[in-house]
Amino acid sequence: MNYYVVIPSHNEEKFIRPTLQSLINQTVLPKKVVVVNDNSTDKTAEIVEAFAKDNPFITLVNKTSEAIHLPGSKVIQAFQKGFETLDEDYDVIVKIDADLIFPSNYFETVIKHFESDDRIGMAGGFCYIEKNGEWILENLTDKDHIRGALKAYRKETFKQIGGLKPAMGWDTVDELLCKYYNWKVVTNESLHVKHLKPTGANYNKTARYKQGEAFYTLGYGFWITAIASAKLAMMKKKPLLFLDYIQGFWKAKSAKRPLLVSDEQAKFIRNYRLQKMKEKLF
Repeated sequence: MNYYVVIPSHNEEKFIRPTLQSLINQTVLPKKVVVVNDNSTDKTAEIVEAFAKDNPFITLVNKTSEAIHLPGSKVIQAFQKGFETLDEDYDVIVKIDADLIFPSNYFETVIKHFESDDRIGMAGGFCYIEKNGEWILENLTDKDHIRGALKAYRKETFKQIGGLKPAMGWDTVDELLCKYYNWKVVTNESLHVKHLKPTGANYNKTARYKQGEAFYTLGYGFWITAIASAKLAMMKKKPLLFLDYIQGFWKAKSAKRPLLVSDEQAKFIRNYRLQKMKEKLF
């Protein structure tokens, strides 16, 4: 199976080398890698160009946008810029961050998952961060969820869910829409990916309400949002984030922000979330 990789990047000179090197070291090489240099002011572009000279499947695309780093919209707009440069000769499309080190068998294993069952729509491993000299699981989500840092989609699935949404919550709504269209989402705990920069390290303070807004635009409704907010705040070990998330939800509701999904999909998502909660309780 052919896989293409798109890497949004902004000022990643410290991390982009090991990320690209880990792709070059894959037992099954990507057919194409597009790095989108999104308004970087460091040497990100120079580093990518140096890799591209020796590895013709790597290309650089430059993009200009605001420097402010808000979760969701900026990174997916950059992804889309890179995706638009690609042809249709792929079986799997991959979006990764520019601060990851993949084990050499990562994409060989992911491809084997896709080949094993034609209803698998997404597959991925897990992010690990360094703490006190050890690499530990970056435990921010359930283990049946694929982190936004390393998403791999079957081509048919990617098209059916409408690609990636340029808003916070994109890396949740994609999986929920997979479920809606009856695709399977597979995670592999044996695939440990080193995440060199912890999630949210560069988020601007204005992003603090964005998670609550995302819960609203996913169609969660208040009570599911409250439960999800409490869980996420505790996982991040910052209980007061719960208040920010709830305030963000009400801000989005008051502003009548458009949902990322249709009314029918929102109803499915609420029922799905409630069912998952019941399974954990009982």
